[in-house]
Order: sequence, then structure tokens, then C-alpha cells
Amino acid sequence: MPHPRTATTASLPAFDYTVFGGTGDLALRKLLPALYLRDRAGQVAAGSRIIAVSRSALSPSDYRAKADAAIRRHVAPDELDDALLDRFLGRLDYVSVDATSESGWSELAGRLEGRDEPVRIFYLATTPSLFGPICDRLRSAGLVTPDARVVLEKPIGRDLDSAREINEQVGAVFAESQIYRIDHYLGKETVQNLLALRFANSLFEPLWNANHIDHVQITVAETVGVEGRGDYYDHSGALRDMVQNHLLQLVCLVGMECPISLAQESVRDEKLKVLRSLKRIEQDDIATCTVRGQYRAGAVAGGAVPAYADEPGIPAGSATETFVALKVEIDNWRWARVPFYLRTGKRLPAKMSEIVIQFRPIPHSIFPQTAGELQANRLIVRLQPDESIRMHLMAKEPGPGGMRVRPAPLNLSFAETFGGRFPDAYERLLMDVVRGNPTLFMRRDEVEAAWQWAEEILEGWKARREQPKPYIAGTWGPSQAIALIERDGRTWHEDEIPNAAF
Repeated sequence: MPHPRTATTASLPAFDYTVFGGTGDLALRKLLPALYLRDRAGQVAAGSRIIAVSRSALSPSDYRAKADAAIRRHVAPDELDDALLDRFLGRLDYVSVDATSESGWSELAGRLEGRDEPVRIFYLATTPSLFGPICDRLRSAGLVTPDARVVLEKPIGRDLDSAREINEQVGAVFAESQIYRIDHYLGKETVQNLLALRFANSLFEPLWNANHIDHVQITVAETVGVEGRGDYYDHSGALRDMVQNHLLQLVCLVGMECPISLAQESVRDEKLKVLRSLKRIEQDDIATCTVRGQYRAGAVAGGAVPAYADEPGIPAGSATETFVALKVEIDNWRWARVPFYLRTGKRLPAKMSEIVIQFRPIPHSIFPQTAGELQANRLIVRLQPDESIRMHLMAKEPGPGGMRVRPAPLNLSFAETFGGRFPDAYERLLMDVVRGNPTLFMRRDEVEAAWQWAEEILEGWKARREQPKPYIAGTWGPSQAIALIERDGRTWHEDEIPNAAF
């Protein structure tokens, strides 16, 4: 049965989702399970279809069997319903198309012919180098209608020039209002709750500035390595793969001014202002404001793992970073002299993502503890796992014998408070494309502003011939990451992170 909080099909039109890269990992692991779960929740209107496209020579029935296995593997057992899954599989079709030649395009056009009523969406879950050619062939095949939409997976390029080239190629076929550049982090419930936390509560917004906040920490940690994507990852690295998109988007949501409304462009306008206010990290600051690392052999979750250099597809002597820590500043009135410490990496001890808002200490204590025992308030927004918002306060210890205070958390656990299941980020974003709501997607000027800032760091590393610092898999990165924050008299927040060891 649909969850009571779930929108019904009455609010969503029928659609044709054409997924390029339909046999790839993203489509099978994320997109198809997400669409099945939305169908299960009653959000997929009758007549909707998903057309998978790739070069593989498969029949539609072969693809449905592949999709069936993938959904059963990646959807929780209590969310599988054989009858509903059969209905969903009946929506699937498959066409073999070569994005670089004429092969298969007429067959795809035949599948969409006469389908003018459903919302037409092209999801490009392919390498970014194919975004332009695919869009050009969609136009040549007469498949781009005035209301068609195209979804671009990250990364949008690997530097500013390539991002601009992709944007130009796609923009020559689709209007900006038709382009949805997806960052799945923006679909997470807790990330969206940042807006509610800040702008739906009178408690926080008056304190959300340099007068009251000492610093901000953002950590996105992964336990996995390159997962068989060594060739892709070695041409990317942690800065391109995670910082330029995911982490900077989180910085934007923490740092932005209140938009005039939740209308489509208002939120994105405010995020763009943050990106344009980021203080440049110039070559003279590279050594003190950035750390790049690369994991060595070690143990994660009790199992031995190889060094990055020994992963399949990694060339000998690779200097690609698998860990990045940065000290970032937003150069505006609200955030002047408030550092944002960012870190992300692979083969770290725990899979977790969190934002820590560290408030300034009280100016004077009347309590018997020493100043070091009186902890400043902090707000912790946990994105994964166990999505929650936690406020750390000082409270009196129960019992007689004096007035001693100690830290105590106020915890808002989404699972305990709201109950039910929370849709995966892709579930929300895929349906937002159907709705025609681009609020949680990146605009072209956002992407290019983020690349412009990140590219200076890449160029600084290159000019300094900066080599990644080694760290043992299963630890929290190289020791230089500790120095980056501790030279400012601060420490990384790790007291609630499992296995937090260096």
C-alpha cells in the first residue's frame, strides 16, 4: 500500500524514461530500484515506460530478467512484492543503440513515435564524453520535443573547459530549463532538512553567522575502494569525484542566505552566490589549506584490502588522490573568518556523511569546571547512516553535591520521530524531473563556478608537484589532515564515529 505521506499518481503525469547506459552499474543498482519503489508507492502513472538503452545486444525479455535480478539484489526483502514487481517489469523495454554511430536510433525513434502525451525524459547514465554526441543524435532523430528533459549524471567534465564544452554541446540541443544536472546528495532527506532547520525555525537563523559559529566541518567518508572503476577513478580523484560537486553543494546549503521562496530558481540563485564567494586557495596557500592522500594496504571492517596502487586498472606510480581535506572560507559578511573544514576519502573506517556546526564557547563560566571541560554547543546533521539532527548542550549532572554540568545531546532521529521508510535520494530526484522541478538540481552557472574554484587547487597541486600523502586503509586519512585543523586549535569531530582511529 502507498505510504500515507506519498503523493498519488494524480499529481504526476505519465512518463517515458529513456535511460542511456541502461546495462550499467548506476542504472541497475540505483535507477531501476528507485523507479520500482516509486511504482510500489503509487507514484508511477498508468502508461509510464522505462526504455533502457545501451550497446549490448539484448532482447527486451533478456533485459527484464537482468532488471529483475538487480531489483531483487538491491531492494530490501520486505519491499519486494512479486505482483508489483511483475507490473513494473512490464513497463520496461530495451533498445540496442550505439551512441557514436547510426545504429539503433531509428528503432528508438519507433519506440517513442506517437508518444507525445507522456513526459519525455532522457537520462544519460554514461561517460560525460558521450553527453554531447547523444544529445546531438537525439536531435537528428527528431526525438527532442519542446517539453523533453535530459538528466546529466555527474561529473560534468573534469575541469572548467570540459564542463563548458559539455554544457555548450547539451545546451545547443536542450534549453537550460530542460537540463537537469543531478547530484544525488541533494535528494537526501537530511540535506533538504537543512533548509527546514534554518528557515522554518526562529531559533537558529539569528545565530547562523560569524558572531556565533566558530567553524563548520563536513565529512563524507567511504569504506570502499575504487570498486572495479580504477580506470575512471584514476582520471578523476577525490577532488573531482566528491569535492567539486557533493561537498561544495553541502557548503552552499549551510552557507546560503534565505531564498525569497522555494521557487525553482530562488534556491539555486542563493547557492550560486556562495560558490562565487568562496575564497580562492592560491598556490601560496596550498600547503596549509589542502591535504591530498592515497591509501595504502590495510584493513577495513576487519578485512584486509590492497593499496590503491595495487587495485585493478591503476597504472604504476599513480599520483591520484583518494583523500582530500580542505580549509575553505566564504568571503562574505555572514561567514567572514569562519573556516569550513572539508574531508572526504575512500577506505576510511566508516561509511558516513555529516555536517558539524560548531558554535563559539560561552564568554565567561560561572561553573566550577575548568574552561576545557565546558564544551561549546554544536549541531550535528548526520546524512548517513541513521539520518538525524543532534544538538549538543551543557546540562547539570543529576543528583546532589554541587553544580556540575556535562554535555548532553538532544537527538532528532528521523526513523524514531517520523517512522516508515524514507525514499532514497534517487527516488525523490527522478520524480522531481517528472514534476519539472529543478530546485535540487545544479544549474549551468553553478557547475562552472564550482569548477572555476576547484581548478585552482588542481593547478596548485600540479605546479607544486604535490604528491598524495600515504595513509593506511581503515584510518581517517594522512596525519597532515590532523595538522590542517589542529594548527587552528580545533579537532575533527569523531567522538560518535565508529572506529575513529588514525
